[in-house]
Amino acid sequence: SARETAARVAVGAVCKQLLSQVGIELGSHVVALGSVRAQSAKVTVGLLRSRADRNPVRCLDVSASKRMMRQIDRCVKEGDTLGGVFEVVAEGVPPGLGSHVHYDRRLDALLGQAVLSIHAVKGAEVGDGVLGASLRGSQLHDEILYSKTKGFYRSSNRSGGFEGGMTTGQPLIVRGFMKPLSTLRKPLRSVEINTKKPVVATVERSDVTTVPAAGVVAEAMVAFVLSQALLDKFGGDSLRELTRNLQGYLRQVRQF
Repeated sequence: SARETAARVAVGAVCKQLLSQVGIELGSHVVALGSVRAQSAKVTVGLLRSRADRNPVRCLDVSASKRMMRQIDRCVKEGDTLGGVFEVVAEGVPPGLGSHVHYDRRLDALLGQAVLSIHAVKGAEVGDGVLGASLRGSQLHDEILYSKTKGFYRSSNRSGGFEGGMTTGQPLIVRGFMKPLSTLRKPLRSVEINTKKPVVATVERSDVTTVPAAGVVAEAMVAFVLSQALLDKFGGDSLRELTRNLQGYLRQVRQF
C-alpha cells in the first residue's frame, strides 16, 4: 500500500530541516496529469512554496490546472484513473556531491532509484533527459562560461544540476512519471487462480489520481538522498562540524 510512504514523508521532513541549515531548499509540483501538460516556465523553490500547495492539483499553470480538474471529473464519472508527471527542484546544493567513478555512488542514479521506489512510478528523469535523447549535442549541452563577478558558470541547466554523476552547484531537477492507479471502479478482465477461468476483477475503492501527493513523497525521497550524500562528503558529529566542513570546502572551490 502507498500508505507506507507516510513514513518516508516523516523522515523526509527531518532531512529537510538538516538541509535547510546549510542552505538547501526543496519544492515540488505537477507538470502533467493525464493528457494535460503545464506550460514550461522558470521554476524556483520560492515560487513552488508560495503557489503549488494553494492549487488543488499542485500545478503552477492556472489554465492547465483547470483542464486537469475537468479531466479528473470525467474520470470520476467513468470509473477510470489518471497518471502524470511530477517534478522536484532543489536549490543551494553544493557542487561535487556524488561520484564520477563509482557506479553505485553516482548521485543522479541514486535519485533515480529513490524516485522509482515510489508506488506506481515507472520512470525517472534528470533535467531534460527525455527531450535530450532527440536533440543534437550542440542543442543540449550546458556551455561553461566565466566572469569576474560570477566565476565559472553554465549558460543553461538542461543537465538538471549534474555532470558525470556529480552535482554542479546548479538547481537539481528530478521528475517522476507515474502510471494510472490499478485499482479501478471500471473492472478489467482477470483469471480466477484456482479454476483458471476468466473473471472480472473485483471493484475496489480507488482515487482517480495520486500524482499531486506523489510529488510530496518525491520531495521527501530527494531530501533523504541529498542528506545522505551531504553527510558522506562532509561528515561530522554535529551540525556545527558539518557546517564548518562544508564552508571550508566551498571557500576552497571558489578560489579557482
